[in-house]
Amino acid sequence: MKKILLIWGLSILVVCVNAQTKNSNPFFNNLLPVKYSAGFAMDGYWVWCSSVIKGEDGKYHMFASRWPKKFPFHPSWMVKSEIVRAEASNIEGPYEFKEVVLPSRGPQYWDGRSTHNPSITKFGDKYVLFYMGSTHPFAEPQDSAQLTLSSAYAVVGRSNKRIGMAIADDIRGPWKRFDKPIIDTKPNTFYSFLTSNPAPVIRKDGSVMVMFKGRSYGDKFPYQTAQKLGVAYAKSIYDPFTVLNDDKPLVMDTLHSEFEDPFLWSDDKGFHVLVKDMGSKSTGEHHAGVLFHSQDGVNWTVDAHPKAYSRKLLFEDGKERVMGQLERPFVYFEEDKPICMFFATMDGQGGFENGTSSWNIAVKMK
Repeated sequence: MKKILLIWGLSILVVCVNAQTKNSNPFFNNLLPVKYSAGFAMDGYWVWCSSVIKGEDGKYHMFASRWPKKFPFHPSWMVKSEIVRAEASNIEGPYEFKEVVLPSRGPQYWDGRSTHNPSITKFGDKYVLFYMGSTHPFAEPQDSAQLTLSSAYAVVGRSNKRIGMAIADDIRGPWKRFDKPIIDTKPNTFYSFLTSNPAPVIRKDGSVMVMFKGRSYGDKFPYQTAQKLGVAYAKSIYDPFTVLNDDKPLVMDTLHSEFEDPFLWSDDKGFHVLVKDMGSKSTGEHHAGVLFHSQDGVNWTVDAHPKAYSRKLLFEDGKERVMGQLERPFVYFEEDKPICMFFATMDGQGGFENGTSSWNIAVKMK
C-alpha cells in the first residue's frame, strides 16, 4: 500500500512539474550564461539599441545606436545619436563596427540631427530599417554643459521624435531615407507630443504592424505626459500607416502598468510582445521584462508567467550581476525558434546618470 501511495504521489508530482514547465515563461528559464566577449561595444561611444539580422553573406549584422561619450548619456541621444552597423561571424559576437548607416543630414530634415531605435527586418529582396529620428534648429552642441534635461536641445529634440523607415537592396546599403516620418504625431491623441521605439512585424502578405511609444502634450515642463503604447498598420511598407484602436493607447493588463521598449513578433499562434516593466507592477522587479500575447495586435493578454527576464544576469564565470540598465530587448529567431536575446545595457547602480559605460549584450538561449 505504501508503494502504491508513493508511486501515486510521484505521479502527481511529475504531472505538476510538467504543467509548470508547459506554463512557464519561454524566456525566463532558458537564458544561458553570458560571455563577457559577446555583444557590441565601442571605445569613446555610448552604445545602445541592438537589432540583428543574418545577411546573404552568412554573417550576422547588428544595427545599433551610438553617440560620443564626451556628452552625457541622457539626453544626448536625442540630438547626437547615429545608427551604425557592426558584423560578427556568430550570433553572440563580438561584433565589429563597420559603418555609419544613418548619419546626421541637416536640421531641415525630420531626422536630421539624430537617428536612434533601429529595428532591422527584410521583406522579399528589400532590407527595411525602422527607426526614430529627431531634429532641432540650433547649432551643434560643443560641450556637455549644453546638454541638460532642461536645455532647449533636450526639450526640442524630444518633441521632434518621430518614427521613420529606410530601405536598401543590400545589407550594406545604400539606404533610401524619406522626407517624412511614417508615424507622425497627431493632435488630441496619446501621441500628440512624440512617437518613438518602433517594434515592426512584416507579415507574409506584406502588411506591416508597428507597436510604438507615444506621449501627449502636457502643460508643464517637460511638456509631456506619461508614455503609452500604441499600434499602427499599413498594407505594405509603401503604404501609409494608420494608428489602430481609434487612436487610443493599448491597455496591456488590468494593472494599467507603464511599459516601454516593445519587441514585437508573430507566429501561427498570433502576436507576441516583450516590454519593459517601468512601474514594477507586473513582475515585481524594476525594468524586468513582461510577455504578452494577442490575436489581433490590439487586445493583449499577459502571459501566465509574465516575467520574461530579469536585470540580474548569470555570466560565464558563474557570477550573477545586476545590470544598471537592461533595456531595448531584441530576440533573434532562426526557423521560428528564439536563438539569442539582445539588450542595451549599462554598468552602475541604475539610472543613466550613474553609468560609466554602455554596450549591447548578447544572451544565447537553450
